[in-house]
Amino acid sequence: MAEPVPHWPGRMIGPVHVRSTPQGAPEQAVFVHGLAGSATNWTDLMDELKDVVTGHAVDLPGSGCSPAASDGDYGVPAHARAVIGLLEHTGPAHLFGNSLGGAVSVRVAATRPDLVRSLTLVSPALPDLIPRYGPVRVAAAATPWVGEWLAGRLKLLPAERRVEATFAMVWANARAIHPVRLSEAVEELRRRDDLPHTIAAMLGSARGIVAEYLRRGPQSLWRLAARVEAPTLIIHGRHDRLVRPAMAARAARTFRQVRLVLLPGSGHVAMMEQPRLVALETRRLIGETRLGNAPLPG
Repeated sequence: MAEPVPHWPGRMIGPVHVRSTPQGAPEQAVFVHGLAGSATNWTDLMDELKDVVTGHAVDLPGSGCSPAASDGDYGVPAHARAVIGLLEHTGPAHLFGNSLGGAVSVRVAATRPDLVRSLTLVSPALPDLIPRYGPVRVAAAATPWVGEWLAGRLKLLPAERRVEATFAMVWANARAIHPVRLSEAVEELRRRDDLPHTIAAMLGSARGIVAEYLRRGPQSLWRLAARVEAPTLIIHGRHDRLVRPAMAARAARTFRQVRLVLLPGSGHVAMMEQPRLVALETRRLIGETRLGNAPLPG
């Protein structure tokens, strides 16, 4: 098993920490992670795409190496404002989002179309009325007092056990994880355990997802999805335990210019599990966008 590439170097851009590939590619891309994730979730995909886009993976406020949100707001609209701030720095870019980051990216693409050249969503957390085990856990964590109690109990478990349980939930086959990536995740969790804002940021983001699932009216995520003008690629893993792959069918009826891809060997984090396949599809989208073509189905 080949050694994975090191994580990209990072720096603060405004209020958030951002990891970037070397400059030189003809276009820009911004990558937004999911709940309890970080910019490093995108390392391998960014490596696959570094010749076509200069990648910038953001640590959302309170996540990864970003400091706590100054106003304590970890809702999806607040995260979207942080991503818009980064896009205003990079200029118009290809926008990628996974899970919570997918919901954030939909809001960004709908409200600031001038900043989004294309939109790639990997298992986006769009509202689903049929609960699954993972979202039920998120809803439990979002419950006042219950979430804090659960977080405190979980923190008593060794970091290795918590990381293994997380990977078992989000990967189709956790045995395929490179030992280096597993070790990195354990060390990162230990670092995060020592930060005073970690639990507040995680619970605030979880509550933000629940709020979006319950939101109605023109600012609801599905209504915003219908407004997205950018060519859109939606990638689902067939073994996703958190977001039902069947939601892709609703997405096909909602987004204006969309192509759907179902990956049989992936779970919730296809960009980590099969970065080369995800890169192949996103290269196609970027090429179509450059030529001014809408994405074709299939």
